[in-house]
Amino acid sequence: MFVTPAFAQSAPGAGGGDLLAGQFGMIIPLVLMFVIFYFLLIRPQQKRQRQHQELIKNVRRGDIVITNGGLVGKVTKAGDGDSEIEVEIAEGVRVKIVRGMLADVRAKGEPVKA
Repeated sequence: MFVTPAFAQSAPGAGGGDLLAGQFGMIIPLVLMFVIFYFLLIRPQQKRQRQHQELIKNVRRGDIVITNGGLVGKVTKAGDGDSEIEVEIAEGVRVKIVRGMLADVRAKGEPVKA
């Protein structure tokens, strides 16, 4: 009643190269998925990360910036080697922010005169 017919199957290794072809056939889709993930996800993310680091590195006095917390302010003090910048978020209100916490630069200020 619950018995199903058994179909003949070849034993592993009986076909010679079938075992190798089967294992290789299972690896190909995994490799293809990794390649697709690399070009669609990993590579664009690395490119955006490089652009963001370059943007943060080039922040100068007078730039209008947005922090990760959503504050919008004008940079009043920024040194090349400093990891902190000073941002004026309201008239007379200045805060120090770590450069890594900047989300975007809205408007570039005037270039620094030599």
